Amino acid sequence: MSDNNLEKMVAGQVKWFDPARGFGFVVADDGGPDILLHANVLRVFGQSTVADAANIRLTVQETDRGIQAIEVLSIEPPLASVGPSLEDLEHLEGADLDTPLEPARVKWFDKGKGFGFANVFGKSDDIFVHVEVLRRSGLADLMPGEAVALRVIDGRRGRMAAQVIAWDVAARDDSGAGYAEDVALELHANAE
Repeated sequence: MSDNNLEKMVAGQVKWFDPARGFGFVVADDGGPDILLHANVLRVFGQSTVADAANIRLTVQETDRGIQAIEVLSIEPPLASVGPSLEDLEHLEGADLDTPLEPARVKWFDKGKGFGFANVFGKSDDIFVHVEVLRRSGLADLMPGEAVALRVIDGRRGRMAAQVIAWDVAARDDSGAGYAEDVALELHANAE
């Protein structure tokens, strides 16, 4: 990068991200100094967290304080699992995750315990959310009240999330194209 603050697209991996501190760092695939990833840049993309080791594409800019991300272009979940495997998910293949996305709100999530629960809109039953599912989805944490889209399966102990997608990402992603609009229309029609 040059001294005139030109923007550059960079691919890399999330080194770490701490939502409580509001920032983290990315290591570029082609080397160089760590890239600062601020929480506000991540929020504009539509996520409040990102999993360590997630693959990420960014637009970056060199500043007086070093290289900083100015836009997140894409995030892919980490490739290798570092946590315990979940028996409920071991049999799933990509095609098995072809269940529809369901709009939900996070009821609570405790990263230290490694799980939490969400409620699908219009339904009272709890959906179990495991931290490994979050990590596989490219997320690191969830906040109470956060809007998400879930792919739900029947696990050994009840309904559980097999994939969690930040609501803003699901609304604009090709796999969820038109989904947010369809849900909004359906919720509006049910309210009348």
